[in-house]
Amino acid sequence: MTTSGAAIVQSDKTVLIELAHPGAEDARHDISLFAELERAPEHIHTYRITRLAVWNAEAAGHTAEEMIGLLANHSRFPLPDNVVGDITDWVARCGRIELVRPHGSEDIILRGDPAIMAEVTAHKKISPHVTVTVSDTEVAISPLSRGLIKQELLKIGWPANDTAGFIEGVPWPMELDTTAWSLRDYQKRAVNRFVAHSSGVVVLPCGAGKTVVGAGAMAAISQYTLILVTTHQAARQWQRELVSRTTLTEEEVGFYQGSADDIKPVTIATYSMMTAKRGGEFRHLGVVSETAWGLVIYDEVHLLPAPVFHLTANLQATRRLGLTATLVREDGREGDVFSLIGPKRFDAAWKDLEKGGYLAPAECVEVRVELPSADRLHYATLDDRARYRYATTHDAKDTVVSSLVEAHHGEQILVMGVYLDQLERVAAVLDAPLMSGDTPDGMREQLLDDFRSGELKTLVVSKVANFSIDLPEASVAIQMAGTFGSRQEEAQRLGRIVRPKADGRPATFYSIVTRDTSDQDFAANRQRFLTEQGYRYRVSHAGDLGRVAQEL
Repeated sequence: MTTSGAAIVQSDKTVLIELAHPGAEDARHDISLFAELERAPEHIHTYRITRLAVWNAEAAGHTAEEMIGLLANHSRFPLPDNVVGDITDWVARCGRIELVRPHGSEDIILRGDPAIMAEVTAHKKISPHVTVTVSDTEVAISPLSRGLIKQELLKIGWPANDTAGFIEGVPWPMELDTTAWSLRDYQKRAVNRFVAHSSGVVVLPCGAGKTVVGAGAMAAISQYTLILVTTHQAARQWQRELVSRTTLTEEEVGFYQGSADDIKPVTIATYSMMTAKRGGEFRHLGVVSETAWGLVIYDEVHLLPAPVFHLTANLQATRRLGLTATLVREDGREGDVFSLIGPKRFDAAWKDLEKGGYLAPAECVEVRVELPSADRLHYATLDDRARYRYATTHDAKDTVVSSLVEAHHGEQILVMGVYLDQLERVAAVLDAPLMSGDTPDGMREQLLDDFRSGELKTLVVSKVANFSIDLPEASVAIQMAGTFGSRQEEAQRLGRIVRPKADGRPATFYSIVTRDTSDQDFAANRQRFLTEQGYRYRVSHAGDLGRVAQEL
């Protein structure tokens, strides 16, 4: 028995990491490769080893021996036999079922060992898609069933190795224009890992250049490309980046607005456009799917809406690249991302890139405010949803925001929220402009330009600023409200301020929380992903703000 490790690995596949241990940071870094953070209180963090996490790690190039070795290296006690056995067995399941396409055939063959095939073909959601039984090790399936079958195989514990290949899209020459820049080493590795497989997800922190990785993949494939994004703002940013960093021109990069005439060699469309219905049908999905795309890029793939999963199930013969800062999905559909877009092919930890100078260091502070006694009585009478809104939008937070803005005078500050009435109120208090979904595009661009230039120091923003907005000199974010317990939103918001600053100063992320309410409970869940990445939230109270800001 050893007593040197920071981790305790338990037979239920939970891993406890003692934060006071000198090896805790390394243990968290290594174990998060194949385990998910469940709880993150002050002294002990709890991770859980899951099948999907292990399969993603395997797809990213980690072996069972490596995962077990990392556990053993950090474990205070001998590893439980069942944990070693389960990791070994889960990794051994990868590739036991294959999807292949015989040369010259339209059909796709599903093949595996006889015992596995007997189990798979008897499954009630798979058997209807079998067109021909070739032998006890092979069956033919319809090409249109390729995505659905991979989804079902994953659910029953057989992650398929899909080597059925890809159709070639319309050729279109494009190259990276690196006269004024070059791909960073980790970006090159991400592009190479994707190109080697032609489907899968690249996970990079906000501000680490996911768009550049997408451009690198596009240049390597040089075929018609469809890019799906979250907002019109994101679409415009993709166009700017592609035109400035590749040989593509503005005329070659178009925005899909609903007509087949909008299709260009590189076409950018929003998820909302793709999921818009007319007459009960997703009309735009049909229009877009008629083009012979060589590559589909899913920006912020963790937000992929359900109808786009349906489109993707029908695009399994097309190369697919998912880009995201976190694979966390609050709806639990990470498995669908794995099976339909592809597994994680490359992952870079936030703190690793911070150490390399690619991200600014960041301090995270949870500021707790008190509800007045009379208001607490009112809070107690409300239902759960109304309680959260009442607590998170309480005007006690306004004074805290004003104090923080004053304490960071001269810095570029983003004040973030969810509820429009709260944001309008605090914008008036701060005498600062508000950018929301209702802000006209022209005004939105002007506000962002003024903020980037430093003419505007404080900007109040709604959820529209969560994604794909490049504000390199923003160094302070003040979060007044979040979308319940959304971990990915917390990561995206920190990502707005972690681009390296010209003067090398660190970033500061404040989350203002109403104490002893559901606001505080949801905040604890929101923080889990960033805590897993190595960020620590310092807890302060509203009365201590002056001292805290001075120390930071």
